[in-house]
Amino acid sequence: MFEYPAFSLPAMAVRIFQLYIMIKNFFKVAYRNLLRNKGFSLINITGLAIGMSAAILILLWIQDEVDYDEFHENKDRIYQVWNRVPYEGEISTWNSVPEPLAPALEKDLPEVERTVRVKSSDFLLSVGDKKVQRSGIRVDTGFLQMFSFPMLKGDPFTALNDIHSLVLTESTAKILFGDEDALGKIVKVQNKDNFTVTGIVKDPPPNTRLGFEYLVPWSYFKYGEGQDLGWNDNSIPTYVMLKPNASYASVAPKLKVLRQQYHEDAKKMKWELFMYPLSRWHLYSNFSNGVEGGGRITFVKLFGIIAVFILLIACINFMNLSTARSEKRAKEVGIRKAVGAQKSSLISQFIGESVFLALLSGIVAIIIVQLSLPAYNQLTDKELFINYRSIYTWVIFTGFILITGLLAGSYPAFFLSSFQPVKVLKGTFKKANALVTPRKVLVVLQFTFATILIICTIIVKQQIDYAREREMGYNKDNLVYHFMTGDIPKNYELIKNELLSSGIAKSITKTNSPITDRWSNGWGQSWEGKDPNDKTSFDRFLSDEGLGTTVGLQFVQGRDFNLKKFPTDSTGLIINESALKLMKFKDPIGRVVGDLGIDWHIVGVIKDFILTSPYEPTNPLLICGAKSRFMSFQVMQIKLNGNNATAKNLDGAEAIFRKLNPEYPFDMKFVDEAYARNFENEKLQGTLAALFAGLTIFISCLGLFGLATYMAENRVKEIGIRKILGASVTSITTLLSKDFVKLVLISFLVATPLAWWGMNKWLESYTYRVDIEWWVFALAGFLSVMIALLTVSYQSIRAAIANPVKSLKME
Repeated sequence: MFEYPAFSLPAMAVRIFQLYIMIKNFFKVAYRNLLRNKGFSLINITGLAIGMSAAILILLWIQDEVDYDEFHENKDRIYQVWNRVPYEGEISTWNSVPEPLAPALEKDLPEVERTVRVKSSDFLLSVGDKKVQRSGIRVDTGFLQMFSFPMLKGDPFTALNDIHSLVLTESTAKILFGDEDALGKIVKVQNKDNFTVTGIVKDPPPNTRLGFEYLVPWSYFKYGEGQDLGWNDNSIPTYVMLKPNASYASVAPKLKVLRQQYHEDAKKMKWELFMYPLSRWHLYSNFSNGVEGGGRITFVKLFGIIAVFILLIACINFMNLSTARSEKRAKEVGIRKAVGAQKSSLISQFIGESVFLALLSGIVAIIIVQLSLPAYNQLTDKELFINYRSIYTWVIFTGFILITGLLAGSYPAFFLSSFQPVKVLKGTFKKANALVTPRKVLVVLQFTFATILIICTIIVKQQIDYAREREMGYNKDNLVYHFMTGDIPKNYELIKNELLSSGIAKSITKTNSPITDRWSNGWGQSWEGKDPNDKTSFDRFLSDEGLGTTVGLQFVQGRDFNLKKFPTDSTGLIINESALKLMKFKDPIGRVVGDLGIDWHIVGVIKDFILTSPYEPTNPLLICGAKSRFMSFQVMQIKLNGNNATAKNLDGAEAIFRKLNPEYPFDMKFVDEAYARNFENEKLQGTLAALFAGLTIFISCLGLFGLATYMAENRVKEIGIRKILGASVTSITTLLSKDFVKLVLISFLVATPLAWWGMNKWLESYTYRVDIEWWVFALAGFLSVMIALLTVSYQSIRAAIANPVKSLKME
């Protein structure tokens, strides 16, 4: 008989044709099985599709987090300069430095190619009658050479050279100039200085810390404000780009002591500087005692684990249902083996079927993802999308399908292909129920993960509620604020009088920052009896008069500022109880505290109030009078009249502001909304945990429902005999349900210590935190058992009430 050589073209064609026939046969059998078992196929596809869609959504979020600022071409050479200072027995670190440091770095470190200082700003941009308030940044001239924000028009090397040059983003240019070419046009900034548009850049992507709508030169900051606080100030984020051949190791020792060369106090305090690489800014920049201690990477890893487990649970459903239906496929396997089929071909057949189901599930998953993305983006405050035009997307999607199919189908394939044809065809292949089986282990694993997520969701909600209910120390009801833009500083008294006389406001004051923010802090204060080694950092606040009345501060000693009655209150000082405890004054009123070159006299002591985050401890606080040289009034704090409707108050206030500050938009902000933003991160964690816990439970219940259905089908004869012998519906339902309940209880015992350990670790990062109580675990266990009972009880009751005569006749 003639045979082609092994590597000849005809032989290869024959093999390819045989492979095609085999694959076609695989899919034909898979398709027939899908139609023959519609119910089980629907459960499998639904479970896999939901698991895959949840995993895809989580992975999109993770990709966005990991890709933060990764688009910069020079990313491996870019660093931010940080401080590292011994303080109260620990090492403090933070990421803003003195303004003069940037030129000193370029002068003293030859390895540095360029430095860039960055300061955020909100400017009014005007073109004719068109006026818009936009957020931008003031930067050194090398900003566009250091960071890769593509220039659409203009020269990145010269665009910021002139003191009145202005670079706009594409969207800002369109708002101001429409379809006209903005390059070379004049824009009035802050209603006083004319700037020339010297560049248009593509809008920055959402996943960058350097978001902006315009750029102005650092030299304008100096020209406009004329303030250089020197080496005593630490408020300027400063970035460094090393030369191509320079290494971090060669620069670090010199940078470490650089500040000490320019600042005598830094030398005494052993003040150090270090460079922190761009690749770690977003995910790792939490420091504890001078050592990097994680950050958002913990959140990313956690949700990566959740994505894997949700997909794994969906695959477990497939495994359980496939192996549970083994009796239905046993004769097929026996006949195939009897006629010569090898185990490898059977494994290929079953894995091929699982890949086919994974493909169908993947298509459904993509549809679910597309429908869910708008709501998911709103929830996560991102702009996630799937780039269908990229070849990498399809390669990843194909790999995702194959991995899911292999993961889901591997165990059933090896299990089914291991049947011995003689035993199968004789009907003696069934095994007695074992105490531990892979199917039981998989069900326990499913519900363990679901129970962990239930416990985590409850504890996260408890922590948010605990912080929300913490005593704020002031009254945020009807409290609003407006930044002092344009003519507001000049017309402050007029605006204040009109708001009060019209009954719109009850009380008004001006401060350096909103009541929910800390814009100034530092150490170096002096007072009688102070320990010379004390380096406690104080939060600072600036107010003219009436702050206590306006925001509802609670005085325990002394009084509020009143400049009309006590003109010396311009150098007055109000301290909180934490500051009083530190200063150890028995009678604080009238005592002098030195800070920022001024001797302040204490006029009042207030209860501690939450200035920043409700999760942080309250720091010692100095509320300084109006004479401060280093802080300026930036905010109007207004207590609205609660007897009027809020809309009426806002309409009246807008009319007054537009009359006395006509060039700037009216932008009143509510303190309660600003305070609520403190909870956004925890709220997001809790919402996502609850969402994925719900999906996990749903997928697990789908599998449980399928197993209960198949179990009821397989025990029809037994149930019929039991009923004829007098068994009640309740006893039969209990019989059919108890095995599943046992597995859920085991999963609860496994989940409890794991959830306690994980949530205890999570809570350790909060100073103010809730205690983990026993009832949380009891509630989670009760919910898990009830969910499992509700899932299996339908099939159990249905089987129990069936007519035994029909069941036995059918058998």
